[in-house]
Amino acid sequence: MHLHILGICGTFMGGIAQLAAAQGHRVTGCDENVYPPMSTQLESAGIKLFEGYDVSQFDDVPDIVVIGNAMSRGNPAVEYVLEKGLPYTSGPQWLAEHVLQDRWVLAASGTHGKTSTASMLAWMLEYNKMAPGFLIGGVPANFGQSARLGETPFFVVEADEYDTAFFDKRSKFVHYHPRTLIMNNLEFDHADIFTDLKAIQTQFHHLIRTVPGNGLLIYPENETAIKEVLAQGFWSGQQTIGGQTTGDQADWSVELINSDGSEFNVRFRNETPVKVNWHLLGDHNVSNAVAAIAAAHHVGVSIEYAAESLQDFTGIKRRMEIRGVPKGITVYDDFAHHPTAIKTTLQGLREHVGGARIIAVLEPRSNTMRMGVHATALADSLVAADKVFVFEPAQLDWSMQEVLKLIEKKLSVSNQTSAMIKQLQAESQQGDHIVIMSNGGFENFHQRLVDAIEAS
Repeated sequence: MHLHILGICGTFMGGIAQLAAAQGHRVTGCDENVYPPMSTQLESAGIKLFEGYDVSQFDDVPDIVVIGNAMSRGNPAVEYVLEKGLPYTSGPQWLAEHVLQDRWVLAASGTHGKTSTASMLAWMLEYNKMAPGFLIGGVPANFGQSARLGETPFFVVEADEYDTAFFDKRSKFVHYHPRTLIMNNLEFDHADIFTDLKAIQTQFHHLIRTVPGNGLLIYPENETAIKEVLAQGFWSGQQTIGGQTTGDQADWSVELINSDGSEFNVRFRNETPVKVNWHLLGDHNVSNAVAAIAAAHHVGVSIEYAAESLQDFTGIKRRMEIRGVPKGITVYDDFAHHPTAIKTTLQGLREHVGGARIIAVLEPRSNTMRMGVHATALADSLVAADKVFVFEPAQLDWSMQEVLKLIEKKLSVSNQTSAMIKQLQAESQQGDHIVIMSNGGFENFHQRLVDAIEAS
């Protein structure tokens, strides 16, 4: 079968392409921006890429067109598919019909932590010689790829609540039919497609409706928004995850040994606690790890073995990934773009580095952030940093300087990355930790900063 994929260079659609190629299908695709590392991954898999949406790419008529959710009406390729009556489907639907059928699907969902939790879970199964398939919205360093078919019935998927396609406005995850479902947390996000939190909760309840009776829901016991979803009805087993306070009634509990989260105990019900000692930091990563342990436990991985696997878990690209240590200054690349993720990321680093200086660099790139939906929470999310540099994009309808008044003494706002890099180069000093937070390429800011500091 010949698949042609519109929007192939996104992490999810690129993963679909690699899975299809691994099944022996002939795969081609197009995107507006065709560049490494995704273009390199795809070309190495024998996938031919077209840059842009010119209809000449359909001269070799595909058997089916897989349309990514970034594609919209008016796009030349989309209009051609519709006008010519070519068979088409969405990425999630194709995944459900051609990869997930007859698999034990383990899904990691929630506003934050999906990529990290799915990556940890896939590694736990791999470490336990269960050879899972996976499709993750990032690149787990232990695997070096975002997707693979696997050799067993087990398949780990990052279950995203974003919409499926221009012709299917349900969340992607309703297609996956998981048997093991992690729901990490639930907050308002994606304001470009959801009107409010209730609209997101509706989609999560659609997801819960697909979990079989002998399946398992895993979620934090103190997450009110998730409890409101479950109050609408559930038909599967449940296991709850408690916080770090003693005496709660959760099935899974956690106790920090080191305040930065690098060492902690995890306990299932009344069993003996098991120690985890690993390289990641922060309460949010501890919570992700416990959820992944619970999911792995559901498919037969012992808690001890899951904990042991985390010692060798090396993280995910763009999740507090160290990009360089020029002149003793540590430069991190982090995907955080929601105030909650920003806050927990910086708090985790603060616990780890103590009194060392933290410099936060933020690009408000997501649609929700640019719309100003999270503006009132932004200042509080950055308080753990000693200095804050914020990029203010053009056509922003609100003022970063005004919104961040509470931290104005440590704030610098600029609309030019070159100016920001020059200022950081001048002000940073040995022992600093610079965290660059963006969910986009940010004009290669990370490498340009490392190079600039080295050259200073």
